Amino acid sequence: MKNIGFIGVGVMGTPMVRNLIKAGFRVSVFDINPHAVAAVVADGATASASPAAVAADADCVITMVPNGAHVEAVLFGDDGVITTVRPGTLYIDMSTISPAVTDNIAQRMATRQIDMLDAPVGRSSQHAEAADSLFMVGGEAAVLQRARPILERLGSTIIHCGAAGAGIRMKIVNNFLASATNVATSEALALAEANGIDPELARSIMVGTVAGQGHLATTYPAKVLRGDTSPGFMIELVVKDVGIAIDLAKSVGVNLSMAETALATYAAAIAKGHARDDWTAIYALARQRLQERNSS
Repeated sequence: MKNIGFIGVGVMGTPMVRNLIKAGFRVSVFDINPHAVAAVVADGATASASPAAVAADADCVITMVPNGAHVEAVLFGDDGVITTVRPGTLYIDMSTISPAVTDNIAQRMATRQIDMLDAPVGRSSQHAEAADSLFMVGGEAAVLQRARPILERLGSTIIHCGAAGAGIRMKIVNNFLASATNVATSEALALAEANGIDPELARSIMVGTVAGQGHLATTYPAKVLRGDTSPGFMIELVVKDVGIAIDLAKSVGVNLSMAETALATYAAAIAKGHARDDWTAIYALARQRLQERNSS
C-alpha cells in the first residue's frame, strides 16, 4: 500500500501525515481548516477537496477527527468516503469516539467489503511527532497485519485488543483512569500547598510511592490481580486516612471531591465485610457487583 488518504490534520493528525510522507507514502489529505492542510501540503501531502476525493485512489483511508458525528459525516455524508472507496480498501479510524458509533460504522463498512480497524491513539502529540505513539487496535488479526507497515511508521507500540470495537473501548477505559487520577492529583497538590508544603516537594515525594507510581504498576499486580487480598494496607486504615485528609482539607478550604467518592467506595467495601482486606480488594468487590448484575 502506497496511497494513503488522511482526514483530519489537527494536533495529532499533522505529525502523523508528516511521518507517513517521510516513510515514502503518497498522502492525500482533507480537513475543514485550510491552514492545517496548507501546512502539510508544504511537506509533500496533496490537498483534496472532499473526503470522497481523499478516498478515490487510496489503498488506506485514515480518519482522525474530534468526535463520532464528524467521523460519520466524513464517511457517509455528501461527498463522503463511502461514495468513492473501493471494496478491499483498508480503513483505520484513530478518533476517540463512542464505542456504539464505532460498532455501527464497522457494520456498515463490512457490508461494503471495507476492512476496518479502530485504532485510537495513546500518548501525546509529542509522541506522534517522534513516531512513538501507542495504538489500541480492534479488528481482525489479518487486517491488523495489513495495517502494520503503516502503523509502524506512526508508533512504537501496537496492541491488538480484540475484535472490532475493542480498541476504542480500551481507549475509553484508559482515558477515564487518566482523567480521574488527574483530578485526584490536582486536589492532592492543592492540599499540600494549602498546608504550606511546596508542591514540587510534594510531587518529588509522591513519585516514590504508590501515589505517584500508580496502582497498575505496583499494588494490583502484586495483590488482587494474583487473587491475593490479604492485607498489605487494610481498607479500614484507608478509611481512617482518607477521613483525616477530608478533615484537613476542610480546615484549609480545599475541596477534595475525589476523596469523598473514594471514601464512599471504601465504606461500601467495609459494609461487605472487607474491612481487613487489602485496599486492592475494592477491585474484587467491583467484579462481584458486575457478576451479580449479569446474573440477575
